Amino acid sequence: MSTVSLKNIYKIYDGNVAAVDDFNLEIADKEFIVLVGPSGCGKSTTLRMIAGLEDISKGELHIDGKLVNDVEPKDRDIAMVFQSYALYPHMTVRENMAFPLKLRKVDKAEIDRRVNQAAEILDITQYLDRKPKALSGGQRQRVAIGRAIVREPKVLLMDEPLSNLDAKLRNQMRAEIIKLRQRIDTTFVYVTHDQTEAMTLGDRIVIMKSGVVQQIGTPQEVFNSPANLFVAGFIGTPQMNFFPGRLEQDESSYRLHCMGAVIPLTQEQSSRLAQNGQRASEVIVGVRPEHISVQNQEDGAIEAFVEVSELMGSEVYLHTVVGSGGERQNAVLRIPTVDLPPQYHGNVPAGTKIRFGFSSSLLHLFDPDTEKSVFC
Repeated sequence: MSTVSLKNIYKIYDGNVAAVDDFNLEIADKEFIVLVGPSGCGKSTTLRMIAGLEDISKGELHIDGKLVNDVEPKDRDIAMVFQSYALYPHMTVRENMAFPLKLRKVDKAEIDRRVNQAAEILDITQYLDRKPKALSGGQRQRVAIGRAIVREPKVLLMDEPLSNLDAKLRNQMRAEIIKLRQRIDTTFVYVTHDQTEAMTLGDRIVIMKSGVVQQIGTPQEVFNSPANLFVAGFIGTPQMNFFPGRLEQDESSYRLHCMGAVIPLTQEQSSRLAQNGQRASEVIVGVRPEHISVQNQEDGAIEAFVEVSELMGSEVYLHTVVGSGGERQNAVLRIPTVDLPPQYHGNVPAGTKIRFGFSSSLLHLFDPDTEKSVFC
């Protein structure tokens, strides 16, 4: 069993500055948890508290049911992979990977077995006798991961391990980490600011902002049902579009007025709003760029003018402006190239007038004051 429990965890620095504020999370055995958020949100600080590299100001941290607040890092049975690799340049790959086991005075035959096994899992057997300077960035990161897993830790902590790699190597290493997770029995806690890594790697994602947990859920849950405006704007590429709107109620149904269009809500949405006691009010309307479609008819459509067109191959990103004067809103549309008129397959000129719409079942509504989803 390799469970981790964080109960009411705080990290408070001098001046009463809370880097982590009332963090609560139960991590199951062999679960892959990703902490994600912008720089300064407290995700790395949280990871370092789990590792024992930062003191916990308040709260309780349990690993396998044991309180470890005052347990030394070396005695927590965890391993950590750092952003900077932290390899010893004068040692070979084999010596780097064997080093933590030598410190623990593990038998030489057992050291060789674990190093060779980890090298095989990570496909670095051919590099065991090389020095780190003779390796690429991706190979060095594999060695750093190998040095962590030879210890066979209960919990493997990874602090932005792919951020120093180029885009192609990041994609490759993401796949390697998924394969690694399938082959070793341990619990992962992974920190990143990259939402793509979070969505592809995590069983659950913990989204943080300013030291506070905003939402915890599976990748699909946080994508489909963001709890608030921040989560909605943070998850998804390009980020969600936001428009001012007004919600109106007619007996048991609701309709939305948004940028000149009137959109009836689905029966399911109306039922949820009625259960929450939602009344007619101003709302913020959120729509993902990929959920917007170009329309030919005027009824129920929103007019926009193209400012910038980005051809991405099979699809095009249209950066548009909606409305005029003080009501101007920017909107990004992610449209499959085949859905555009033939004359626009190469490029949509700036100033082109288009009409677009979206299904009410795919929109999100937020309270302007609390910024929370009105559907929750």
